[in-house]
Order: sequence, then C-alpha cells, then structure tokens
Amino acid sequence: MPKFSKGDINKVVLSYSGGLDTSIILKWLQTEYEAEVVTFTADLGQGEELEPARRKAEMLGIRDIYIEDVREEFIADFVFPMFRANAVYEGVYLLGTSIARPLISKWLIKIANETGADAIAHGATGKGNDQVRFELSAYALDPDIKVIAPWRDWDFKSRSDLIEFAEKHQIPVPKDKRGEAPFSIDANLLHSSSEGKVLEDPADEAPEYVYQRTVSPMDAPDKAADIEIEFQCGDPVALNGKTMSPASLFAALNDLGRDNGIGRLDLVENRFVGMKSRGIYETPGGTILLAAHRAMESITLDRGAAHLKDDLMPRYAELIYNGFWFSPEREMLQAAIDASQAHVEGKVRLKLYKGNVIVTGRESDKSLYSEELVTFEDDAGAYDQQDAHGFIRLNALRLRTLAARKRKFS
Repeated sequence: MPKFSKGDINKVVLSYSGGLDTSIILKWLQTEYEAEVVTFTADLGQGEELEPARRKAEMLGIRDIYIEDVREEFIADFVFPMFRANAVYEGVYLLGTSIARPLISKWLIKIANETGADAIAHGATGKGNDQVRFELSAYALDPDIKVIAPWRDWDFKSRSDLIEFAEKHQIPVPKDKRGEAPFSIDANLLHSSSEGKVLEDPADEAPEYVYQRTVSPMDAPDKAADIEIEFQCGDPVALNGKTMSPASLFAALNDLGRDNGIGRLDLVENRFVGMKSRGIYETPGGTILLAAHRAMESITLDRGAAHLKDDLMPRYAELIYNGFWFSPEREMLQAAIDASQAHVEGKVRLKLYKGNVIVTGRESDKSLYSEELVTFEDDAGAYDQQDAHGFIRLNALRLRTLAARKRKFS
C-alpha cells in the first residue's frame, strides 16, 4: 500500500543509477503519483559510465537530470573524517556503503530545494540498512521532506512482475536482467560490496567471480611493493612523494591494493534492522590507509588521546553504520577526533605483499618517540629506573589490600 496518494506528491527527486530497477522506480513514480520526476546520479567512483543514465532518463521523459561528480567531496568530507577515527564496524568492516549514503541524501535534499520538489525517492529495499541511512540523513537535513521508498510501497511480488511492468512501459530489459541476479553489487571509490543469492549461505566459500576490485592474494606478485604515504592533520596528502587530491590519492591506493590482493573481507554482520547478513567487501585503498594512519598516530599521539580514540571508535563506527552521520553525537565525536589529529603528520613507509599491508617505517617532526628514553644503552640520565619502584608500589596498593583480605578470610 503506497504511503502517499495521488496529489500528495508534485515533484520528486529520485536517486537514479540508470539501471533497470531504478528505471522501473522512475516510471512507477510517474504512474503511481502522476508526479514530475527529477533524477540525480552521483559519480562516487563506482567505475561505470554515467552518460547512459542521462540517455535513459531522457528516454523516459525526464527534463531535469542531475549527474554530479562528487568523488572529491566524498573522500575529503566523508571518507577522510571517518578514517581519522580509524572507524571499523564490528572490528573489521570499513563502512564503504554506509559512508556514501549521507552524501547522496545531502544531494537529494539540495536538488529538491533547488527544483521545488516536495519529495525524494530511493531504491533501497525494506530489509536492508540503506533505507534507514537515506531517510535519517534526509530528515536531519529537511524535517518536512517526503520520502518515497517504492520497494516498501508497491504491489510487485516477484521479478517477473517487475519485468512485466517494464515491458508494458517500454523500458528496455537487457537479456541478463530477465532472471534473478546471482548477487547484488554496490560500489564507490572506497569499496565494493556484494550480497545475496550465491552468497546467502555463510558456510559456502564465495566464488572467485564475486570479487570485483582485487586480484586473489594467491595470484598477486611475488615481489613486495614499497610505498610511502605522507600525512597532514591526520589526512593523507601525498603518495610516494607526489602531492595529490583526496580522490586521486585514494584511486592510486586502490590500484596498489588491487594489484597486491589487499582488502578482501568475507563478513557476517549485524544489520541495524535486526537480521544478520553475509557480504563480500573489497576495500583495497582503505585497508592500506587504515594501517598507515594508525602507524602515523603511533608516534604522534599521546597515549591517553590514542586510547580514548580507541574507546570512542566503536560508538562512532556504529553511528555511521546505523545512518546517524548528521546526528549531534556524531558531530561531537568528530570534533574530539579532529582535535586529536593536529599533530598527526609525517611519513609512513609500507610494503604491500599478497594481501598483507606491512608497516616498515614511520617518521615525523612532531614525533613523541624518544630513543633516549627507550634505549637499552646509556640513556645519559634521561630516565631514572629507580622511579619505577614507587610507581609500581602505588599502583599495587589496592591489589595488595585485596590480597590481604582474601588471605585473611580464605
């Protein structure tokens, strides 16, 4: 049962890929609500030609077509802030799908305001996390916006129903789209994810053809690749001595990671909506960046700041995973994280080898590491080892008190 009735919606901005499903959604919005549709297609670095989306929208009678290259904004304003936190969900997932959704929602709301649209629409299903991420972000930016989620609202029950609707309305149906897809794919400059069908049984190994962005570690070169990443204020700014824009640097890291079999993850995760889901994720550049950033922090962050960041990180990652990028609590955590990055600058050297990212060196003018303090040789009085006696006695006081009571009453 549709959430709205005819006449409730005048103009709607649709997040549009140009594929069969979103083309069906586009036509359904036109027929169900008799509303004008505006399309928005984001170039997030998914690696697909986007002009076919424009041609498909034109064929379906769309006048206002937005195709935006948001790769630099995506990396600089969403991915890099997240990596300053070393954010991973449930210990391993680098949040590649999650972090793209608030950016798409931001643009949907922006275009809605520019065109006078009173609604936005997305193609996320009613079982997944993306519907939550799109809609929480949209409402945070515009509390009065109407949101249409066709997969929750329409009466189609099967793939054949969708194909029948497409044929009725002269929407081209490629031959490879007439059957059920073996798995679904989402991709952007940070990652690719594959879910469903052949991947639904977590006991079965994923077929090699599922992997989109990386060679198998077993097939990667037998020689390690040596690289150097330079950081300023917690963000990477140069690769192998060459200053690059955020998106260009990330694309270069992706190429290095791909060629060396880095960044594969087979994960069963806990979705926000309550079910467990198995997915195959590939984050080649992100896996390299995470290792490098932590190495840079290891010599430039104070122990207390570093450990507090690690305490906050799971909460921060969960907020992004669950769709709360534009929440005040995420912004509060971001302010603390960003404050910690003021002196996270310098260079990290790494070896990439058959799926492994190996830190081999790190240096910084802001380093807190002192060879005088840690040396086993003569430290010239930099550290008095006798000080450790009182330090240990004070920290042992409560433990000795507890041990005395235990001895007394045991």
